[in-house]
Amino acid sequence: MKLVSYKFKNQPGTYRIGCVIDGKVADLQEGFRALLASKQDKDSIHSIEHLLPADPGVFFSMGERAIEWAKEAYDYIVYHTNETFMFEMAEVSLRTPMSTPSKIICVGKNYAEHAAEMKSDIPDYPVLFAKFSNALIGPEDNIEKSPSTNKLDYEVELAVIIGKEASHVNKANALNYIAGYSIGNDISARDLQKRTPQWLQGKTLDRSTPVGPWVVTKDEIGDPNNLSICSYVNGEKRQDSNTSHFIFDVPYLIEFISGLITLKPGDIILTGTPNGVGFAMDPPQFLRDGDRVKLEIEEIGELENKVVEPPLGSDF
Repeated sequence: MKLVSYKFKNQPGTYRIGCVIDGKVADLQEGFRALLASKQDKDSIHSIEHLLPADPGVFFSMGERAIEWAKEAYDYIVYHTNETFMFEMAEVSLRTPMSTPSKIICVGKNYAEHAAEMKSDIPDYPVLFAKFSNALIGPEDNIEKSPSTNKLDYEVELAVIIGKEASHVNKANALNYIAGYSIGNDISARDLQKRTPQWLQGKTLDRSTPVGPWVVTKDEIGDPNNLSICSYVNGEKRQDSNTSHFIFDVPYLIEFISGLITLKPGDIILTGTPNGVGFAMDPPQFLRDGDRVKLEIEEIGELENKVVEPPLGSDF
């Protein structure tokens, strides 16, 4: 199931949780309402916001419980092909499915060839840093090139979305704590990142980090540690690797991070990028106004965004 955050184009209103079925967006809460009505379950219909909330942020914060109801709604919609709550992609706008996660935890230097191209040693432990929700944008948004940087770079990454509270999790059970997977672009201002030992200032600029276009639930992904992953800038392939080259795989990352920080449903882990970033090219190739960056991860799909440099003094 591909979970999306959607609303109708050029209309007021809030974003709602939906899913993609045969190239269309289906409203999951309305599908669930129809399912409950078919069972004449009036009590559950009155409590529908507590079972399957329409707000994507609340939905993901509820974790596995809401996703299980969503799967029932999905099956009902597919079986009954009810068009009253299914919409053409052209009718809707999509944003990042998780716009306000409680935590965005990022992993640096998690591919050996990327560590080498950055002239870094292979780490003994995962290198962790943070982003904040101010950086998040969706699949239809532009990447804002801040006037504070002249060295903006791309990084394709597998995004892991947590599905239930995780504290001191053993890696043998770690995949059970995942809701699903998405694509992330860990946009990095290399000049800001490298001017101090801490990377934060170069990693969480406003409106800089696309995540999307949807969350693919974990049951649809065979092995998160064996997915092809690549990026393109203006049609030129820059990164081409596989998550099998992780230094620290997904179960280990969840074990390691949850041993330090309690992970909550809806939290995002960006798992690191492979080699081929612009900073390491000879000469370096940084993102400019008008560039288009496309990311692809096997079994998830594509995420493409345009880079825009707003005029100085613009509220954008």
